Amino acid sequence: MNWLRDERSEAAAEKILDAAADLFARRGVATTGMADVAKAAGCSRATLYRYFDGRGALHRAFVHREARRVGEQVAAEVATIADPAQRVTEAILASVRRVRETHTLAAWFEVGDAGIASELAGTSEVIEVLGAAFLAGVGGAGVDRAALSRQARWVVRVIVSLLTVPGADADDERTMVEQFVVPALVPGQTTVPNA
Repeated sequence: MNWLRDERSEAAAEKILDAAADLFARRGVATTGMADVAKAAGCSRATLYRYFDGRGALHRAFVHREARRVGEQVAAEVATIADPAQRVTEAILASVRRVRETHTLAAWFEVGDAGIASELAGTSEVIEVLGAAFLAGVGGAGVDRAALSRQARWVVRVIVSLLTVPGADADDERTMVEQFVVPALVPGQTTVPNA
Protein backbone atom coordinates (compact mmCIF):
# COMPACT_ATOMS: atom_id res chain seq x y z
CA MET A 1 0.00 0.00 0.00
CA ASN A 2 1.40 3.36 -0.95
CA TRP A 3 0.34 5.84 1.71
CA LEU A 4 1.56 8.80 -0.31
CA ARG A 5 -1.06 8.15 -3.00
CA ASP A 6 -3.91 7.87 -0.57
CA GLU A 7 -5.63 11.20 -1.12
CA ARG A 8 -8.11 10.87 1.67
CA SER A 9 -6.73 10.91 5.18
CA GLU A 10 -10.04 9.55 6.43
CA ALA A 11 -9.64 6.49 4.24
CA ALA A 12 -6.09 6.04 5.53
CA ALA A 13 -7.27 6.31 9.13
CA GLU A 14 -9.97 3.73 8.42
CA LYS A 15 -7.36 1.33 7.01
CA ILE A 16 -5.28 1.76 10.15
CA LEU A 17 -8.31 1.17 12.37
CA ASP A 18 -9.20 -1.96 10.39
CA ALA A 19 -5.68 -3.30 10.86
CA ALA A 20 -5.84 -2.47 14.56
CA ALA A 21 -9.22 -4.21 14.87
CA ASP A 22 -7.76 -7.43 13.54
CA LEU A 23 -4.83 -7.22 15.96
CA PHE A 24 -7.10 -6.42 18.91
CA ALA A 25 -9.15 -9.52 18.15
CA ARG A 26 -6.15 -11.83 17.64
CA ARG A 27 -3.69 -10.53 20.25
CA GLY A 28 -5.74 -8.52 22.70
CA VAL A 29 -6.12 -4.80 23.09
CA ALA A 30 -3.61 -4.26 25.89
CA THR A 31 -0.84 -6.20 24.16
CA THR A 32 -1.19 -4.57 20.73
CA GLY A 33 1.41 -1.85 20.30
CA MET A 34 1.68 0.97 17.81
CA ALA A 35 4.54 -0.77 15.97
CA ASP A 36 2.30 -3.83 15.55
CA VAL A 37 -0.48 -1.69 14.11
CA ALA A 38 1.85 0.14 11.72
CA LYS A 39 3.24 -3.15 10.43
CA ALA A 40 -0.22 -4.68 10.00
CA ALA A 41 -1.49 -1.54 8.24
CA GLY A 42 1.53 -1.48 5.92
CA CYS A 43 2.65 1.98 6.93
CA SER A 44 5.53 3.46 8.87
CA ARG A 45 5.24 4.33 12.54
CA ALA A 46 5.65 7.99 11.58
CA THR A 47 2.61 7.72 9.32
CA LEU A 48 0.63 5.99 12.05
CA TYR A 49 1.51 8.76 14.51
CA ARG A 50 0.35 11.40 12.01
CA TYR A 51 -3.13 9.94 12.32
CA PHE A 52 -3.09 8.83 15.97
CA ASP A 53 -0.70 10.48 18.41
CA GLY A 54 -0.56 7.41 20.67
CA ARG A 55 -2.31 4.23 21.75
CA GLY A 56 -4.94 6.16 23.68
CA ALA A 57 -5.90 8.13 20.58
CA LEU A 58 -5.99 4.94 18.50
CA HIS A 59 -8.16 3.22 21.12
CA ARG A 60 -10.55 6.19 21.32
CA ALA A 61 -10.87 6.42 17.54
CA PHE A 62 -11.56 2.70 17.27
CA VAL A 63 -14.13 2.69 20.07
CA HIS A 64 -15.87 5.79 18.72
CA ARG A 65 -16.08 4.31 15.22
CA GLU A 66 -17.46 1.02 16.48
CA ALA A 67 -19.85 2.70 18.92
CA ARG A 68 -21.31 4.67 16.03
CA ARG A 69 -21.75 1.48 14.01
CA VAL A 70 -23.35 -0.44 16.85
CA GLY A 71 -25.47 2.56 17.79
CA GLU A 72 -26.83 2.93 14.27
CA GLN A 73 -27.62 -0.79 14.06
CA VAL A 74 -29.33 -0.87 17.44
CA ALA A 75 -31.25 2.35 16.78
CA ALA A 76 -32.60 0.86 13.56
CA GLU A 77 -33.48 -2.36 15.37
CA VAL A 78 -35.53 -0.64 18.09
CA ALA A 79 -36.92 2.27 16.05
CA THR A 80 -40.38 0.76 15.69
CA ILE A 81 -40.81 -0.12 19.37
CA ALA A 82 -43.27 2.40 20.79
CA ASP A 83 -43.25 1.30 24.43
CA PRO A 84 -40.39 3.14 26.20
CA ALA A 85 -39.69 0.32 28.66
CA GLN A 86 -39.53 -2.29 25.95
CA ARG A 87 -37.39 0.00 23.75
CA VAL A 88 -34.84 0.53 26.54
CA THR A 89 -34.73 -3.19 27.29
CA GLU A 90 -34.27 -4.17 23.66
CA ALA A 91 -31.68 -1.46 23.01
CA ILE A 92 -29.53 -2.56 25.94
CA LEU A 93 -29.78 -6.25 25.10
CA ALA A 94 -29.22 -5.62 21.37
CA SER A 95 -26.10 -3.57 22.18
CA VAL A 96 -24.72 -6.39 24.32
CA ARG A 97 -25.57 -9.00 21.68
CA ARG A 98 -23.97 -7.02 18.83
CA VAL A 99 -20.73 -6.52 20.75
CA ARG A 100 -20.56 -10.21 21.67
CA GLU A 101 -21.23 -11.27 18.07
CA THR A 102 -18.49 -9.02 16.67
CA HIS A 103 -15.12 -10.61 17.47
CA THR A 104 -13.23 -7.32 17.05
CA LEU A 105 -15.47 -5.77 19.74
CA ALA A 106 -15.76 -8.80 22.00
CA ALA A 107 -11.96 -8.71 22.37
CA TRP A 108 -12.28 -5.48 24.34
CA PHE A 109 -14.14 -7.31 27.10
CA GLU A 110 -11.71 -10.18 27.61
CA VAL A 111 -10.18 -10.44 31.07
CA GLY A 112 -7.00 -8.48 30.31
CA ASP A 113 -8.67 -5.80 28.22
CA ALA A 114 -11.98 -5.01 29.95
CA GLY A 115 -10.42 -2.19 31.98
CA ILE A 116 -9.48 -0.30 28.83
CA ALA A 117 -13.00 -0.68 27.45
CA SER A 118 -14.55 0.40 30.73
CA GLU A 119 -12.39 3.50 30.94
CA LEU A 120 -13.17 4.52 27.37
CA ALA A 121 -16.89 3.85 27.79
CA GLY A 122 -16.99 6.02 30.89
CA THR A 123 -15.31 8.97 29.21
CA SER A 124 -16.60 8.79 25.66
CA GLU A 125 -18.88 11.56 24.50
CA VAL A 126 -19.75 9.49 21.42
CA ILE A 127 -20.95 6.58 23.53
CA GLU A 128 -22.85 8.93 25.81
CA VAL A 129 -24.64 10.49 22.82
CA LEU A 130 -25.59 7.03 21.57
CA GLY A 131 -26.91 6.11 25.01
CA ALA A 132 -28.98 9.28 25.00
CA ALA A 133 -30.44 8.32 21.62
CA PHE A 134 -31.73 5.05 23.13
CA LEU A 135 -33.37 7.04 25.91
CA ALA A 136 -35.05 9.67 23.74
CA GLY A 137 -38.54 10.25 25.11
CA VAL A 138 -38.18 7.67 27.87
CA GLY A 139 -38.15 9.96 30.88
CA GLY A 140 -40.94 12.23 29.72
CA ALA A 141 -40.89 15.93 28.93
CA GLY A 142 -39.49 16.96 32.32
CA VAL A 143 -36.06 15.31 31.89
CA ASP A 144 -33.39 17.96 31.42
CA ARG A 145 -30.24 17.57 29.37
CA ALA A 146 -28.01 16.96 32.41
CA ALA A 147 -30.31 14.21 33.70
CA LEU A 148 -30.47 12.59 30.27
CA SER A 149 -26.67 12.69 30.10
CA ARG A 150 -26.39 10.96 33.49
CA GLN A 151 -28.96 8.35 32.44
CA ALA A 152 -27.07 7.71 29.22
CA ARG A 153 -23.77 7.27 31.07
CA TRP A 154 -25.48 4.86 33.46
CA VAL A 155 -26.96 2.81 30.59
CA VAL A 156 -23.49 2.56 29.07
CA ARG A 157 -22.19 1.30 32.42
CA VAL A 158 -24.97 -1.30 32.50
CA ILE A 159 -23.99 -2.49 29.01
CA VAL A 160 -20.29 -2.63 29.94
CA SER A 161 -21.19 -4.50 33.12
CA LEU A 162 -23.15 -7.12 31.20
CA LEU A 163 -20.24 -7.49 28.78
CA THR A 164 -17.61 -7.89 31.50
CA VAL A 165 -19.70 -9.88 34.00
CA PRO A 166 -22.39 -11.66 31.98
CA GLY A 167 -25.56 -13.04 33.45
CA ALA A 168 -26.19 -16.78 33.63
CA ASP A 169 -27.82 -16.67 30.18
CA ALA A 170 -29.81 -14.34 27.91
CA ASP A 171 -32.99 -14.80 29.95
CA ASP A 172 -31.16 -13.90 33.16
CA GLU A 173 -29.76 -10.74 31.57
CA ARG A 174 -33.19 -9.75 30.24
CA THR A 175 -34.70 -10.22 33.69
CA MET A 176 -32.00 -8.09 35.31
CA VAL A 177 -32.54 -5.28 32.80
CA GLU A 178 -36.33 -5.44 33.17
CA GLN A 179 -36.25 -5.69 36.95
CA PHE A 180 -33.52 -3.21 37.84
CA VAL A 181 -32.72 -0.91 34.92
CA VAL A 182 -36.08 -0.16 33.34
CA PRO A 183 -37.80 0.92 36.59
CA ALA A 184 -34.95 3.37 37.20
CA LEU A 185 -35.31 4.94 33.75
CA VAL A 186 -39.00 4.80 32.90
CA PRO A 187 -41.27 6.69 35.29
CA GLY A 188 -44.00 4.51 36.81
CA GLN A 189 -42.58 1.36 35.23
CA THR A 190 -42.06 -1.63 37.49
CA THR A 191 -41.74 -4.34 34.85
CA VAL A 192 -41.60 -4.51 31.08
CA PRO A 193 -44.74 -5.72 29.35
CA ASN A 194 -44.30 -9.03 27.52
CA ALA A 195 -43.12 -8.48 23.97
